[in-house]
Amino acid sequence: MTKTFLKKLTGKLGVSALQTSPAPEYSGDKWFAKTSPDAVVFPATTEEVSFVLREAFRAGVPVTPRGAGYGYVGGCTPVRKGLVLSLDRMNKILEIHPRDFVAVVQPGVITGDLQNAAMAKNLLYPPDPASLKDCSIGGNIATNAGGPRCLKYGVTRNYVLGLEVVLADGTVIRCGGRTHKNKTGFDLVGLFTGSEGLLGIVTEATLRLVPLPPARAALSAGFASMAAAAAAIQAVFAEGFLPAAVEVADKFTLDAARSYAPGAEFPPGNAQVIIEVDGQPASVRGEAKVLESILLRAGALAVHKATTPDACAKLWGMRRVYSQSLKATGLKKLNEDIVVPRGRLVDLVRFAGRLQKKSGFPIACFGHAGDGNIHTNIMVADPENPAVQKKSRAALDELFCQVLAWNGSITGEHGIGLAKMPWWKQAVPKATREVHEILKGALDPRGILNPGKFIEGRPR
Repeated sequence: MTKTFLKKLTGKLGVSALQTSPAPEYSGDKWFAKTSPDAVVFPATTEEVSFVLREAFRAGVPVTPRGAGYGYVGGCTPVRKGLVLSLDRMNKILEIHPRDFVAVVQPGVITGDLQNAAMAKNLLYPPDPASLKDCSIGGNIATNAGGPRCLKYGVTRNYVLGLEVVLADGTVIRCGGRTHKNKTGFDLVGLFTGSEGLLGIVTEATLRLVPLPPARAALSAGFASMAAAAAAIQAVFAEGFLPAAVEVADKFTLDAARSYAPGAEFPPGNAQVIIEVDGQPASVRGEAKVLESILLRAGALAVHKATTPDACAKLWGMRRVYSQSLKATGLKKLNEDIVVPRGRLVDLVRFAGRLQKKSGFPIACFGHAGDGNIHTNIMVADPENPAVQKKSRAALDELFCQVLAWNGSITGEHGIGLAKMPWWKQAVPKATREVHEILKGALDPRGILNPGKFIEGRPR
């Protein structure tokens, strides 16, 4: 990266928009791999993003887009150094339209802030990743983030109606729109959603909103084992229920959470199930009552029911501390967001138990049990030790191979990034990988966007 290139950037964006001695946080995300970039740029407008990319494209400078940095797979680690393009300054909610049921936002908007702004207008933006108070909409779009509510409502992709995207050479395009149905041309919105910053940089998003349900209820149940909890979840579905969310946690996770938040009312037993329903008040009361009976019949040791907003928030507070409590154990959490078909939930729980005994690593399982997206976390004491890395890699190999054998997925919401690259070829057939490479080569022919990740592209 030359002084001439940096001078062009400061001439357009101003000196305050460039860091040439980047702060440590710009070297990566929540994964352990870190690389310090040569510089960090903070554009405030689409025009400025376009200018930065146009100049970087001409100079062949690598550009790694960065949202809030709350990823778990090294997706925003600038492995080829160069320039990190932070979207922190593009953080405005431009519009919330109650009649159109849309929000128009910049990529740096924090997800929780958008949810709060929508709820103030009696609307709901459903995607709710666990880090919603910290993660950004742009990062959510890049990874197609999910969260507990995606069981009923779907993931980020289901709520992106339109995008403004800057391509690698600085070209600005718009795709989609603000209508809730649109079949004009290819689904470019779907192409960019989940593309992990490899195809373009989102500078504006038009998002679908839904009416805010007037009532909700949550139930927390304790079970003697994860197998019993998984069986209870299957019983809920068998009775015809599709809750807004169904979450589960195993003994290791629960014990860590009890130590981390001793004042919280965690249920007895070695596994926890959390179920939420929403809708009209009468139907929510009725569903909560029936669900309580189902859980008790399925062997719940105790069921706690929350029916007010404050009580529901307190109950979900237990779920929100799972990740922090696992970190507080002093072990490094290899956070694997694998997904199995719903019918394999009990099989996954049993497999994780066998893998724990075989590998010697504690394995903490928690997450979105309703859609099979269980975060299967291998807990290691020293992840950068070569011997530990070799052993943990073997355990991950077994986990991913089993998940793929069940027709599952190696990632449900975190993306490939750096962490999942060793298993990319196992997870995706050769012909499909080649399509990825063709698309990357067509949209980023010089390979400057987020280089060093799972697709390098083919020059056109």
